[in-house]
Amino acid sequence: MRSRYFTALAVAALLGSGMLVFAKPPAGSGSITGKVTYTGTPPKMKPIDMSKEPSCAKQHATPVLTENVATGPGSALQWVVVYISAGDQGSTAPSQAVRYDQKGCQYLPHVLPMQVNQGLQIYNDDQTSHNIHPLSKVNAEWNKSQPPGSPPIDTKYDKPEFIPVKCNIHPWMHGYFIVLNTSHYAVSGEDGSFDIKGLPPGKYTVTAWQEQYPAQSQEVTISGSEAKTANFVFKVLPY
Repeated sequence: MRSRYFTALAVAALLGSGMLVFAKPPAGSGSITGKVTYTGTPPKMKPIDMSKEPSCAKQHATPVLTENVATGPGSALQWVVVYISAGDQGSTAPSQAVRYDQKGCQYLPHVLPMQVNQGLQIYNDDQTSHNIHPLSKVNAEWNKSQPPGSPPIDTKYDKPEFIPVKCNIHPWMHGYFIVLNTSHYAVSGEDGSFDIKGLPPGKYTVTAWQEQYPAQSQEVTISGSEAKTANFVFKVLPY
């Protein structure tokens, strides 16, 4: 009993001095990494004819291809948005705006995720006018003309939504705004890989969204600072 008594006193003393530290993983140090691939035969992406807009056509050494099913080596699938669709505690929208460029009569990037109420700045880097038209249904729909050299369009969305974007002047221009309730998201690269960082311990639903095929979801539990793996495989068709 005496040894237990003195042990308790020693622990109390260390706690009081701040010298006793219990190992505990920091909040927000977990991650989910993985790869998005496909099975089947992907559709052949078509070259875009920009001859009607010479100022844009001359910016491309070879014709630009459509990007609705962008594939890479090792059956990789690009432009897939992987995000936490359930289990996230939510966070305030970042003060830094996301940027969307119109360059060479393309939308860059093809898919742009952002958080609800996060600023969005849309630039025209071309020598021709564009008319950007996000086809939103949950948020208010709008379309605006943007002549060359004009200031960026500043806007934001207050509701989550997956919004197709087109140009009313150049019909081949096509992209997506992905407005999310979470700050935990990633977009698969040319090799299909993604990495979602900064996750606190918890049980999450991870969803992979691709513009042409049905979304997929998995359950992942983060118990500390570990990196969990979640891979997604989409079945694609040649048409």
